[in-house]
Amino acid sequence: MKHKVPRRSRIGLALGGGASRGWAHIGVINALSELDIRPEIVCGCSIGAIVGASYVSGNLESLENWVCSLSKVGLARFFELNLSLNGFVDTEKLHEFFLQYVCREQQTIAELTTKFASVATDLETGREIWFTSGPLIDAVWASVSLPGLFPPYQDQGRWLVDGGLVNPVPVSVCRALGADMVISVNLNGDIVGKHFIQNDDGQGSETENILDRFSKAVSKDPASPGLFDAIAGSINIAQDRITRSRLAGDPPDIMLNPKLSHIGLLEFYRAEEAMQEGRECVMRLLPEIHHVLGK
Repeated sequence: MKHKVPRRSRIGLALGGGASRGWAHIGVINALSELDIRPEIVCGCSIGAIVGASYVSGNLESLENWVCSLSKVGLARFFELNLSLNGFVDTEKLHEFFLQYVCREQQTIAELTTKFASVATDLETGREIWFTSGPLIDAVWASVSLPGLFPPYQDQGRWLVDGGLVNPVPVSVCRALGADMVISVNLNGDIVGKHFIQNDDGQGSETENILDRFSKAVSKDPASPGLFDAIAGSINIAQDRITRSRLAGDPPDIMLNPKLSHIGLLEFYRAEEAMQEGRECVMRLLPEIHHVLGK
């Protein structure tokens, strides 16, 4: 039996940042859709902005099919390992990916039937920047510019980086756009202290391995954490602490915490695992979801 959300409640969905763990958002959205829960407001940060934009553009099924077909070799095409650059990501290839699986080049946020916003960070001032209008692809680019992997994104004279530095799970943005109830997805709830644990196959992504081999080659202590371990660990800690602080001041009505610590920061080829955990996370909280939404 399908469950219908009361019309009086405008539901917002806050999709948090977390790199490759973000494919769990697809599983969450699909599970909510099967319960006939379709948010009227979607706000995303970083990978959450990518999945959220794809969803509100009607491209989520195409994105899902693509990410499930992604391999380590396919993933490596998106990275340019040139240390003279200000980021490792091949922005041209990523732009092509956005156009094919996220949104059209000229599509605007105003055209969408679902309210959408993304979060970015002003690199100079540290201010939180919300994209609630203008080209949808700009809103995505600004929000995903993770320092060290992506070059900063320029918009209206500002240099912008990943929104996870200020608001990793944008519950506050959903409420500001008119959500009565907010369902949030926190991808980083169980990862602090677990980023040094090897994966089941004993290997990370090719990019992670190259970065770590490089850093160990120049390090005086071969037992020290690799470059990518240090980057990933720092990002995990920062986002976890910021998320806790922000959600304490503005908690969601329903908090989904997928268990994703076994998936590395750049292991985008493990989409099926992440999506399945996203779906299972919704199922685990089904009684609470029904209770909060008046079922």
